[in-house]
Order: sequence, then structure tokens, then C-alpha cells
Amino acid sequence: MEPTPADWPRLSSGVYYEDAAAAIDWLCRAFGFEVRLKIEGEGGVIEHSELVYGDGLIMVGSVGKRPGREWCASPRSLGGKNTQSLCLYVDDVDAHCAAARAAGARIAEEPRTDDYGEEYGAHRSYGAVDPEGHHWWFMTRVRAPAPR
Repeated sequence: MEPTPADWPRLSSGVYYEDAAAAIDWLCRAFGFEVRLKIEGEGGVIEHSELVYGDGLIMVGSVGKRPGREWCASPRSLGGKNTQSLCLYVDDVDAHCAAARAAGARIAEEPRTDDYGEEYGAHRSYGAVDPEGHHWWFMTRVRAPAPR
């Protein structure tokens, strides 16, 4: 397998919003993302953006505003349905949850610790929903799996 470019992770996700510009601002404020690239088109439509969190990257774009992108939708336009959720490791789940809540995130699942046993370790996590209905999971490893 060829290595990825130094500034690009092996896997990233694209997330689409009816108001991508507002979503980018909110994701930075509520979840701690940083804007690496934001390309605005006519009328302020977000043509492409890259937001980073540590070594993770997501792309945020506008739904249905560009020819060939009719397949993009926000959960808001689908009655809240999601076909994906995104998961990020954070340093402190409880502090992250408090900051997200203060910024207006709907906390779908309060922070809790799940212990999957010696073989798999334990994580503390919580679930949040952004203003357009995307589901996000944030987690911190509490205990590493036992060496194999």
C-alpha cells in the first residue's frame, strides 16, 4: 500500500449541510475542529472545505447546490435520518461534552464508560447531534486491551 500524502489521512469523511458555512463555524466552536481550507463559491456556497481535529480530517460541503451533487443530503432534509455517524478520539470526554453542550449540541447519550473486557479494553464516550442532525461520537480510551 502506498503511503498517503503527509498532510492527508488514509480515511476521511465528507459531511453535507444545508448551511455549510454555519455548520463549519459551529463545528469549530462546539467540537473543536479547525479550518484548514474553505472554498466559497457564488452566493457563499461552500464548494469544498477541510476541517481538522488532531490528525483527523473531515470535508464539509453544501447540499444540492452544485451540479452533480444532487445525491448529497443533510439529515435535516431526511427527517433526521442518518446513514453514518462520525467518531473522534478526544483527550477528555467529559470536558469535551461540557463544551459541546455549552455551544448548543444536543447530547444524545451522556458520557459513560464501556468496558469490553481484557481483550478489548475500555472507553469513555458520549454521543452528540449537531444542528442539522448529524450524529457524532466522542471517546477516550480508559484502559488499553491486554497485550496479545
